[in-house]
Amino acid sequence: MPMSYQVLARKYRPSNFSEVVGQEHILRALENSIKHNKLHQAYIFSGTRGVGKTTIARVFAKCLNCQNGEMPQLVPCDQCSACLEIKAGRHIEFLEVDAASRTGVDDMRELLESVQYKPANARFKIYLIDEVHMLSKSSFNALLKTLEEPPPHVIFLMATTEVEKVPKTVLSRCLQLNLKVIPETQIYDHLESLLKLESIKYDDESIRLIANSAKGSIRDGLTLLDQAIAHGNGLLDAEEVKALLGTIDESYIIELVNQVALSDGDGAYLALNKITELNVEYEQVLKIIISVFHKISLHQQLQNSNEEAITKLAESIDPQMIQLHYEIALNSLAKFHVHPHPKQALELCILRMLAFQPMSEEIAPKIEKKNPKSAAKPIAPPKQEVETVDIQPEEPKPEEISKVEVAAEEAPAADKNVPTEIDMQSWNSIFNSLDLSMFVSQVFSEFEFVSFANSNLTLKKSDDLINPTEGLKTEFLEAISTHLGQKISLSIESGEVIASPAAMEVERSQNQLNDDKDALLENAAVKDILDSFGGKIIDESIKKVSP
Repeated sequence: MPMSYQVLARKYRPSNFSEVVGQEHILRALENSIKHNKLHQAYIFSGTRGVGKTTIARVFAKCLNCQNGEMPQLVPCDQCSACLEIKAGRHIEFLEVDAASRTGVDDMRELLESVQYKPANARFKIYLIDEVHMLSKSSFNALLKTLEEPPPHVIFLMATTEVEKVPKTVLSRCLQLNLKVIPETQIYDHLESLLKLESIKYDDESIRLIANSAKGSIRDGLTLLDQAIAHGNGLLDAEEVKALLGTIDESYIIELVNQVALSDGDGAYLALNKITELNVEYEQVLKIIISVFHKISLHQQLQNSNEEAITKLAESIDPQMIQLHYEIALNSLAKFHVHPHPKQALELCILRMLAFQPMSEEIAPKIEKKNPKSAAKPIAPPKQEVETVDIQPEEPKPEEISKVEVAAEEAPAADKNVPTEIDMQSWNSIFNSLDLSMFVSQVFSEFEFVSFANSNLTLKKSDDLINPTEGLKTEFLEAISTHLGQKISLSIESGEVIASPAAMEVERSQNQLNDDKDALLENAAVKDILDSFGGKIIDESIKKVSP
């Protein structure tokens, strides 16, 4: 029994340019070339899968050979023998070749043997080469001459998803037309119109999910629509579509992101547990998390979201933290397939987000844990600031008096050890003694000391480093203020960094390694072994052994 059902992608394949979804820039160029009878000898259509490359090429072939007039037609009639035969794929002057299955030079020579003969029942002899990037180098070379100077009755149409693999010598002989991905709104409208034609019941959420999962491909969207109709027994229901696609309601992700923003580990675990109970694809969950962060970030800049949950999150989360969480999620997705357990990969991603939280005055317990010394209240003798001002030999300005008073109020009593001057060497020593968290220490170790004057510390970072967040600055300033016994302000410059604490530590380690290596080479026993066996000392093998 012959198969009567036809998949949607084939049933509703466009038969003329007006039915093509999107690609207006391509259609305008082709219509103008037909209208003014200025046809190129070769066209190459490039773009991702399912955006209309082969379809547009076939419609263009029908326009060129349509017998409804003496000239090529802007709209093929779909009634003449040429249009019907091209549509059915059996027109004698329209040769469609799959380059993936005919890659050899012999196949190309056989194809080009008929180029010299004029078409018997059409205006043009048209060659459509699909996936042209799959041709071998020899095949491309055999095609070059004919492609550059073909007979006037021959037109080449080529389609490829990887135009970068097509030789430049071929591209330079073709009119290149780059097809764009289809916007999600256009895919949504197209799917909705087809469902109405098919008289299938649906809801808006199910179409939105399918249009989003199509990722800019009309064919992928129609294939998913076919699957969803079969899965829902002729109906489209949002819950059924979510089960098919392995996705979940965004409200679950919103709750998870909200708990992460509140630094609530228990709440985040419970929210993630609700998600895992739905038996969804963990990779899909991670993609939705990335999408939510993207929406929040866009709303913070453009105020373009109508979703109440997105708006609230955008107002409550610092933009820098959104970018940090986005990077964490993106890196986790890039390494997702490497992890042996997908669930654990998702859990570790959430744990990383919880680990990197901003330092601020509102998060007192975290500051106390990282910098216990900074939590201690300074004990200053009463009225000490007034006496200090009175014994100054010069008349200070009013603003200087206020600075001294504030510094005396906030500084610890042990101010006798406060350095009056700091140079680069003493700064590196001071930095190494600071009580900093590992992350803050790593960030500021890349900054070079510039100057210290009037309680203002100036550091320099390299141009390729971003400025630290306010949370990182807060922890660093608390630690340095505690160590120096006075309130410190921070200025950061950009430029070439040479002598940062991290660079000095690398230099010190290298010098120590060289000294250890020289000591080994001076050892008579080691020297004898090296000379006897022609060996050498590998730097990485030198380790300090405790006595």
